[in-house]
Amino acid sequence: MRANSVLAVSLCLLLAGCTTPPAPETTAQTEANVGPNAWTLSPLQSGAAPLAAPLWQHFRLPGKQATDFSYRPIDGRHAMAAHAEASASMLRQQVHIPAQELGHLRFSWKVPELIAQADMAVREADDSPVRVVLAFEGDRSRFSAQNAMLSELLLTITGEPLPYATLMYVWCNKRPAGSVIINPRTDRIRKLVMESGARKLNQWLDYERDIRADFEHAFGEPPGALVAVAIMTDSDNTRSVARAWYGPLTLTAAR
Repeated sequence: MRANSVLAVSLCLLLAGCTTPPAPETTAQTEANVGPNAWTLSPLQSGAAPLAAPLWQHFRLPGKQATDFSYRPIDGRHAMAAHAEASASMLRQQVHIPAQELGHLRFSWKVPELIAQADMAVREADDSPVRVVLAFEGDRSRFSAQNAMLSELLLTITGEPLPYATLMYVWCNKRPAGSVIINPRTDRIRKLVMESGARKLNQWLDYERDIRADFEHAFGEPPGALVAVAIMTDSDNTRSVARAWYGPLTLTAAR
């Protein structure tokens, strides 16, 4: 299974509250209806040749209701609408950007309402109306015993180990912007809080993030190659409803 599929299965196990490992054949992966080319990651220069940008794909997590993703222009913008009803799934792309070429990520979102019961530091309440997810390669020999066991489990299930590190940009109910939330199931998934509380709801928020700097802030070490990019809106743990809109995502190479 490719790195981005491993990301999806890993998130199912670690993020969406699965209690039993899914068999690979139960996963569903379909090409997403994402509208114009604005919803394709911009090509990156790697030497003289640009890296092709594959289509976004909708990955439905086994045993979970799927979040509805649909291309819906809003407020004069290209946008992907996400609607979750006790559900969890994602749109993602596989990439392979060497560490020395990591530059900036531009993204935007609009959130009408937070999930009142959500707490991303608590296993049973780890839901979010918006997540932008980056997965990285790295030296798995540095894994703790717990993470090594999880990686071996995923290797058995999928044929690929756990991504070395996963960084998420999220909106938190209470923790201040800039905070890092360590996933309650594994410290190899960390969430960087972009917004806190309800003050900026119902408006488009635009971000440009230095991927290397954010990774080092969250993990305390330099990043490896970037291998997958995803968006995810989930409400399965709190059995609630969440809505959001995502603007186009753009990667730019380091200068």
